[in-house]
Amino acid sequence: MKMTTDGSLAHKAGPAQNAGRPALSRPFKPKWAWLSNLVLLIYALLTLYPLLWLFLSSFKTNQEFFGKPFALPSTWHFDNYKRAWEIAGIGPAFLNSVIVTLSAIVLTLFLGTLTAYVVSRMNFRFKGLVMSLFVAGMLIPIHSTLVPLFIMMNEFGILDTYASLILPYAAFELPVAIFVVGAYLTSVPKDLEEASMIDGNGYWGTFFRVVAPLAVPAMATIFILGFLRFWNDFAFALVFINNQALKTLPLSLSVFSDGYGTDYSLTTAAMSIAVIPTIVIYLIFQEQIMKGMVAGSVKG
Repeated sequence: MKMTTDGSLAHKAGPAQNAGRPALSRPFKPKWAWLSNLVLLIYALLTLYPLLWLFLSSFKTNQEFFGKPFALPSTWHFDNYKRAWEIAGIGPAFLNSVIVTLSAIVLTLFLGTLTAYVVSRMNFRFKGLVMSLFVAGMLIPIHSTLVPLFIMMNEFGILDTYASLILPYAAFELPVAIFVVGAYLTSVPKDLEEASMIDGNGYWGTFFRVVAPLAVPAMATIFILGFLRFWNDFAFALVFINNQALKTLPLSLSVFSDGYGTDYSLTTAAMSIAVIPTIVIYLIFQEQIMKGMVAGSVKG
């Protein structure tokens, strides 16, 4: 009991009365949260171990690679990277891969975003047929088109050029880009486009000033998916490129393997160089990629 200023009595809450009240300041933690964190940690280590093993193997000799495949290098051979760079001609091949990959991605993003804007916002005849063709494009096995594409490019005279890789890459990635960006645009209100039209922007102005900036998360998803596919492609480059000056990075890695054996120390060093750009690209765009993957799945 406690006397107040007006002379009345007030009850003071004791420990027994406060016992049933929840402690709002304490963060809620599940009882087995540590177990789920441990499982996630183990899964992350198992996922990253092949990449770690690749980098460790790149500093070994061939004898250590076979004798102690899972141990640390007894001597760190940094010269493996220098030898791999010089023998495989990774410098020019790296530049060719950058040119082909970025050109194909820019073409895919522009055409894919523009097409997604048209099919998701406008109604026209044969719209269902057009969407069915895009779905069919996703179902066609890519490597089954190597022979027809080779014949077609030979007739057009674009074999042994950058275009022989850029055009097929963009064509096969377009259906994925259209559906990912189109799904994302369904979560964007049309009022923004109508306001842009009222301000005097036409379809092109609305596309470049409103639609394209809003679709950046979906475009980032297409960027990383296309980058991984184009950067690591071997079959198309092997069939369509015979000029050694135009060979891409995956083709340059094949020089370490012949009919008699494989130099694994130099191969892993070259592969480590080739995988670094994909890691950097993912780290840069990871936030936008997550936004693009989940956008359009839930509508409020």
